[in-house]
Amino acid sequence: MSQPQVPDVAGAPLVRSAARLSVAPMMDWTDRHCRYFHRLMTRRAMLYTEMVTSAAIVHGPKARLLDYSDAEHPVALQLGGSEPGELAQAVRIARDWGYDEINLNVGCPSDRVQSGCFGAVLMQQPGVVADCVAAMIAESPVPVTVKCRIGVDDQVPEEVLPAFLETVSRAGVSHFVIHARKAWLQGLSPKENREIPPLDYPLVLRMKREFPDLTIAINGGITSLAQAREFLAQGLDGVMLGRAAYHEPGNTLIGADVLWGDGPGRDAFAVVEAMRPYIARHLEQGGRLHQITRHMLGLFHGRPGARGWRRVLSEGVSRPGAGLELIDAALAELQVPAVTG
Repeated sequence: MSQPQVPDVAGAPLVRSAARLSVAPMMDWTDRHCRYFHRLMTRRAMLYTEMVTSAAIVHGPKARLLDYSDAEHPVALQLGGSEPGELAQAVRIARDWGYDEINLNVGCPSDRVQSGCFGAVLMQQPGVVADCVAAMIAESPVPVTVKCRIGVDDQVPEEVLPAFLETVSRAGVSHFVIHARKAWLQGLSPKENREIPPLDYPLVLRMKREFPDLTIAINGGITSLAQAREFLAQGLDGVMLGRAAYHEPGNTLIGADVLWGDGPGRDAFAVVEAMRPYIARHLEQGGRLHQITRHMLGLFHGRPGARGWRRVLSEGVSRPGAGLELIDAALAELQVPAVTG
């Protein structure tokens, strides 16, 4: 199969490197507080925003949608849309925010996304996706990437996926994150679409062999760093973690930088300490504790006292004036390892 010639783009080496491990864009979860928290566990992994529609950026409150902390880098903005001109305008607006990557969502199966004719439904229209990414690339100083499924509904993934990659890569995209499941647009809820359609990891591995010049990362059902290492060893360029990174961040993100040859970094207790100044600033600015601590509930998953940690944080945040003392009370539920001299 002939290979597309993709021009070099500023920031591409950083994005390719960070692709070794990334945290998926997840609606209502990967907001700026979540990303700051995750960044304290891994300096290297790429973090993604929740999907933001191009229409919202063009017509909505831009700062509220696009602001983030400089500490989050490398960080990617994920856009949803299917109108090339509007997507180009959204990318033009987002330039001032300095994201490291712009990603187009071609994987979300929700009814709301389908009604807007974007997300996974675009797997049926690779030509439209090609037009969209070409318009985005023309406005973007950083790499434009695509997150997609292996197909939708009655499509045959072995036929659809390579044709999709061929068409979209010729428009200038060299980096794809492939969720290794079909999306069923009729009959399954978004939650069921994350669990019921069978995973086809071999197909994604085959795509890397057929398109060796493309950067291809795999997503879907991956729950551990050990699995990530296996996929990298098999030749894939990257692994994207989803729910496991959110529900068990201590088990999946702490130590992740060894994938780049770095040291293990902070332990979970050090992560909590590093969050304190961020939480304090948020509270001083009128924010609520729950907006941050809801992302921290799974930090100690599987450790003695983890249930108490979750309970104290969950029950205490509703109290008026809840602050850092609640963090202390939650930490007291954990069996902290004794320090030996």
